[in-house]
Amino acid sequence: MKPRIGVYICHCGANIAATVDVEAVTDYAQGLDSVVVARNYKFTCSEPGQSMIKEDIENLQLDRVVVAACSPQMHEPTFRRVCEEAGINRYLFQMANIREQCSWVVHDKEQATKKAKALVSSAVRRVALQEPLEVKTVPVTRCALVVGGGIAGIQAALDIADAGYKVYLAEREPSIGGHMIQLDKTFPTLDCSACILTPKMAQAGSHPNIELMTYSEVAEVSGYVGNFKVKIRKKPRYVDESKCTGCGVCQERCPWTTDSEFDVGLGKRKSIYTPFPQAVPNVPVIDTEHCVYFQKGTCRACEKFCEAKAIDFEQTEELVEVEVGAIIVATGYDPFDPSSIYQYGYKRLDNVITGLEFERLCNAAGPTGGRIALNGGPEPQSVAIIHCVGSRNQNYHEYCSRVCCMYSMKFAHLVREKTGAKVYEFYTDLKSSGKGYEEFYNRVMNEGVMFVRSRPPEVSSENGKLIVQCEDTLADCQRRVPVDMVILSTALQPRADAGEVARLFSLSRSADGFFLEKHPKLAPVATMTDGIFLAGCAQGPKDIPDTVAQASAAAAAVLSMIARGTIEVEAATSVVDEEFCSGCKTCVSLCPYNAISLLEDKRVAEINDVLCKGCGVCVAACPAGAITGRHFTDKQIFAEIEGLLADTKPPLVAV
Repeated sequence: MKPRIGVYICHCGANIAATVDVEAVTDYAQGLDSVVVARNYKFTCSEPGQSMIKEDIENLQLDRVVVAACSPQMHEPTFRRVCEEAGINRYLFQMANIREQCSWVVHDKEQATKKAKALVSSAVRRVALQEPLEVKTVPVTRCALVVGGGIAGIQAALDIADAGYKVYLAEREPSIGGHMIQLDKTFPTLDCSACILTPKMAQAGSHPNIELMTYSEVAEVSGYVGNFKVKIRKKPRYVDESKCTGCGVCQERCPWTTDSEFDVGLGKRKSIYTPFPQAVPNVPVIDTEHCVYFQKGTCRACEKFCEAKAIDFEQTEELVEVEVGAIIVATGYDPFDPSSIYQYGYKRLDNVITGLEFERLCNAAGPTGGRIALNGGPEPQSVAIIHCVGSRNQNYHEYCSRVCCMYSMKFAHLVREKTGAKVYEFYTDLKSSGKGYEEFYNRVMNEGVMFVRSRPPEVSSENGKLIVQCEDTLADCQRRVPVDMVILSTALQPRADAGEVARLFSLSRSADGFFLEKHPKLAPVATMTDGIFLAGCAQGPKDIPDTVAQASAAAAAVLSMIARGTIEVEAATSVVDEEFCSGCKTCVSLCPYNAISLLEDKRVAEINDVLCKGCGVCVAACPAGAITGRHFTDKQIFAEIEGLLADTKPPLVAV
């Protein structure tokens, strides 16, 4: 039976109509085979445009629809819904992109009109061969996993848990808190970082719907959206959490010390330790690399003095499997190590420190009790703060880390407040675009901080002083500024294990190494792997307010999924014809979504419709031609190509 096709050409205001002769394209479409009606409308996606299509489907008994308009990314779901409401299967709709692929890139009206005709012809020929597909739904496990216990992970977990759903919060360190708990103050309000974060940490630690899994790492992820199976490796603390009272006697009695990771090597900790006083959970962990018992079989002082009998040297690693409906990846960032930039003298010259090291020096709970000085020396009388260390640099990271300007100004304020020292800020450009940020910049200026706009300076040492030499680009002169301390405002960069995490969760990464979101504007927290979302600095550098906002957005996306209880699965997937499959497993190894497995009893491949995204890799690779892509069959694709080449020769631009 011959199909009955309706074609609708959109003006898109002037976006299409200014370059494409819409009337000519409509007349051309009306003459195509199987086209019953062809119309044009100023805004086809509007309510009147949608109603026009519905009425034609009902009155003219259309069984297929083509809309020539903008990108399918924008409005394909809209027109598919229109078709379904009018009684046509959504997969009997085809969209031709005559905006991004035609009017926006071809500026000659005659040529643009020819190309629009070709695109419409292509869509008409294709839709004639399209077949109805059945949309499936799968149940959703009504709980979630949040990976990473920084402020992003904590916020996301609390939002989901407060809605009444179970959350597993996995953190690789002994305590949640992330980098935020290491900070002294937060800009621009100068709130105590620990004071505003520890209540949230405590809430997450005691929430009845949150299962805290600290000192743990995700080992394996399988399954699909709505039904993930995750194996989490819990490392042994060698302390029984159910017995420990957090009294701290074990740490007091331990005779062995090493550098504290929490204090970035500026302070010491014991071999049995909690990272910081407000740790959640407030249960110590034994560092086996520095514990004499694990190295030499002696000591066990912690065990002898623990009245609660909580020390357990026999603990072993556990592998816990959990089932969740959605996952939020909030693994955070690493601070850039500036030792590779020789000109700044980090780890080569005394009193050259990073921003995070300054945070710990300045913190009242830090290794110096808040005194801004190194190794018991005097407080500095002059301080240089160098911006963009590792950021906006083609040799390291080309991107702006977004927070460096503001935390540099925060440092300047704290130095002036605590020591009264002269402060010089060496910057390339200043960015203070957040709420209250410009006011904070003006405040710091009024406090007497000197801003020097310069190219990246060089730090050297002369007669016990650090010399910052730079080119002042505003005064057009060279400057040599003697100071007592240099603070390097270092970049935020992807975590060292970002590649491993990306493989584990089937995530993509952008050129800068951070995890890639599905769409930078329309889907900033979703990923190309359905059911897995991003939050915080794992997706890119951002400050605390933006991190919290994105974490809540990711939690909202998860809640919208698990609250429904079921989720629709894309029907345009691949299918195996068992008669032709030889069981060679070529497709199994190539599938980027791990959607294909080999049925050993039949020696044929099987595709999981829920995991399959219809990318077509297996279709192209199968040497026997046993795999077909639903909605992208050879006949449909060849018909599309023939339509493009049928009557016109469009310019080859952005197809």
